[in-house]
Amino acid sequence: MRDPYSVLGVPKNANESEIKKAFRQLAKKYHPDQNKDDPGAQTRFAEVNQAYEIVGDKEKRAQFDRGEIDAEGKPKFQAHGFDGFSDFQEHRGPGGARGFRSQSASGFGGGTGAFDDILNDILGGFGGGRRARADAGPGTGPAGAGRAGPAPQKGKNAEIVARVALEDLVNSQKTQVTLPNGKTVNVNIPPGTGEGEKIRLRGQGYPGEFGGEAGDALVEIRLRRHKLFEVHGSDLHLDLPVTLYEAVLGAKVRTPTLSGAVNLNVPAGSSSGKIMRLKGKGLPTKGGGHGDLLVRIEIQLPQNPDKELETLMRAWQQVSPYSARGPEFD
Repeated sequence: MRDPYSVLGVPKNANESEIKKAFRQLAKKYHPDQNKDDPGAQTRFAEVNQAYEIVGDKEKRAQFDRGEIDAEGKPKFQAHGFDGFSDFQEHRGPGGARGFRSQSASGFGGGTGAFDDILNDILGGFGGGRRARADAGPGTGPAGAGRAGPAPQKGKNAEIVARVALEDLVNSQKTQVTLPNGKTVNVNIPPGTGEGEKIRLRGQGYPGEFGGEAGDALVEIRLRRHKLFEVHGSDLHLDLPVTLYEAVLGAKVRTPTLSGAVNLNVPAGSSSGKIMRLKGKGLPTKGGGHGDLLVRIEIQLPQNPDKELETLMRAWQQVSPYSARGPEFD
């Protein structure tokens, strides 16, 4: 057994708080339930437990520092006598065998209650302090050996909201989320996933208790508001501003889509409100296709007053008057 101070990684003058903190960190790191595929971790966990049983107990720590006990808590006898020899009495075991027993033998095993309280406190989620000590291997002591721990309990599900850009639905079909453990992962978004739908990531929720499996992560999809497009099912709607002369004479107008801009042919004589359809430029559908992009024409007049345009409109009004409203507006 190595020096317990070096096992815990603390100096010999460390205070109780520093020793307890070091033990908590190492116990969590090497607990067998967290390292099922690493047999070396089980041995290390047992070594950490044994070290804390020595330096985590005031009486044992003092005895170890004086050289009265070794790293396993066993009495040490020196060639020129043993300090504190008066604490031991000669006794005869079965068959007359001679030996020594400690008048304060409980001093070498004392503190197990406090030790178990710490393990139950910090390792309860791994299967219980006493049970973990019994399962960890030699050196962990007999306390609680053979005692069944609490029944494993599955961890809670984590509710995560993912705000997804429309471009990601069409192009990468992925979104990034942060799990309860702080890890950031990419989540595949199935085609046709809409606002408010949830994607289940099994085993990515909160950890279970007493060795139970982790819960799931439920990722709720929320679509980010787009500056140009409105979502209507798998279809997208876009208001496309055009000039008066583009509407009157007709033109090819550059029109944005989620997968890149295209040239839209606006027919001559198009009025505001005219809707044109770009097939397959909408959102992915569950059937594997895409919805459409519905483009609504909006005629925009010059922002600044234009005298020539006003003169033209007055002449037009005199020569070719027409009604823009039907009888229902009368």
